[in-house]
Amino acid sequence: MYFTLVGEIHSIEIIAKGRGIRRLSELKARYGNGNWRKLKGIAWVELSKGDRREAEIHWYEAHGIGRKGLKIKRLLG
Repeated sequence: MYFTLVGEIHSIEIIAKGRGIRRLSELKARYGNGNWRKLKGIAWVELSKGDRREAEIHWYEAHGIGRKGLKIKRLLG
């Protein structure tokens, strides 16, 4: 599902970090070594059809590398 973030992500929580991330070897191979964490948060998104909805977003992040692999886990409301 294609989407763009509208505004800031809030209520951010760490789901997993380091060796607790299942895709850690893939992240390191693609983006490089770093202190990888998997996070989740709530944000307003604009879907490809133009609808704006609040959604739970999951992504991976490492210091100096940034956010990678943003995806909508579920739409809220």
